[in-house]
Amino acid sequence: MAPHAAPATRYARSGDASLAYQVVGEGSLDLLFLTGWITQIEQLWEAPANRRFLERLATFGRLILFDSRGTGLSDRVLVEYSVEQEARDAIAVLDAAGSERAAVMTYAVGGLVGALLAAEHADRIGALVMYASMARTSWAPDYDWALTSEEREELSERTIATWGENNGIAMSAWAPSMAEDRALVAWFARMQRLAASPGEARVISRAMVDLDVRHVLPRIQVPTLVMHRPRELVWDVRHSLYLAEHIPGARYVELDGIDSFPFVGDSDAILEEVEEFLTGVRSGGELTRALLTVMFTDIVDATPRAAELGDSRWRDLLAQHDRDVREELNRFGGREVKTVGDGFLVTFAGPPSSALRCALAVNAVARDLGIEVRIGMHTGECELIGDDVGGMAVHIASRVCGLATAGEALVSGTVFGTVVGGAFTFEERGFHDLKGVPGRWPLFALRP
Repeated sequence: MAPHAAPATRYARSGDASLAYQVVGEGSLDLLFLTGWITQIEQLWEAPANRRFLERLATFGRLILFDSRGTGLSDRVLVEYSVEQEARDAIAVLDAAGSERAAVMTYAVGGLVGALLAAEHADRIGALVMYASMARTSWAPDYDWALTSEEREELSERTIATWGENNGIAMSAWAPSMAEDRALVAWFARMQRLAASPGEARVISRAMVDLDVRHVLPRIQVPTLVMHRPRELVWDVRHSLYLAEHIPGARYVELDGIDSFPFVGDSDAILEEVEEFLTGVRSGGELTRALLTVMFTDIVDATPRAAELGDSRWRDLLAQHDRDVREELNRFGGREVKTVGDGFLVTFAGPPSSALRCALAVNAVARDLGIEVRIGMHTGECELIGDDVGGMAVHIASRVCGLATAGEALVSGTVFGTVVGGAFTFEERGFHDLKGVPGRWPLFALRP
């Protein structure tokens, strides 16, 4: 059970290829995010930190993502990679998404495509944002900080040798601050597997060894923001300095941190720069943050029970369960955010005492109906996104719920620590890894 579903994937047609793309958010501003080629757009949302980053971008307007030709969910019709073809594909995706004019944001080799789009399609591209991007991929006499073609080919072969495997050493370069996070390492390994096979990855990597769009930089006339974390280990900051120097009127911003991935480390600093550049304000992406207790409920063994009772009786029982739960939420001041599967996502303001009493009551009314529910709870800072909530606190509560047994209310150590010494009794459940959450978390079962 996840706090949010990934957005719908659709297909655009570009020549002989079908390209998988997504559109997230609403508004008059369109933002095409070129994330680099090692992507599969549905897997992008599976890392909580990246999900949060993308959701924040989507508050600026409509966020548009797509898998490059030959990768991810797009057609495997790649014969030879070219920046020009990638730019044509991007325009096809914008057409399919109904975007007449869009800002483009780039990361890594996406910068080459973004630069070409901004230079040659000024009628479609209104602004350019480049984070840790580049205009050339390998060494040249006047670009002498980049890896040589031979060095890039050797690096490519080393990458292919462990393609799709959990590789903490590689993660220590991409995201040093999270190198020990097994969930992030596993996420990136799966991303590689879903993006391309080792053979396909080798073809694309070799095609990218010696790419150069420096000649188009002087022709970029759209407003341009260039950002970089100078201390990151993957992309030399001089790539970004070159872009800022050779794109007319470009604004250059240096950011703190050692991570290359934009969604790791102080990602808010990146998001705030992007928001101010595109909208003129720093509103926090229209996300208000609040300290809340988040509670997930979930009916245990719902499918077998439905089969046992039959569709009609199960619907009646489920309707009565929903009415009973909502009555308890009203009693204890819980706010129903939404239903998730056969359960609820609920938030409580203030100390978690009311949430804990509500959890006990929900379990009791469920038992009276002859069903069992599991409940998970965490207290933390949440992002308020309209009537919805997001952020790591929601993700933690969902993971805790997934570990609860039938009839059990399981809470994080944060909830326990907030009410310890009060009127509640808990049983220790030990330390657990929560998928996508750094560290190991102590969990406690609330006793009646």
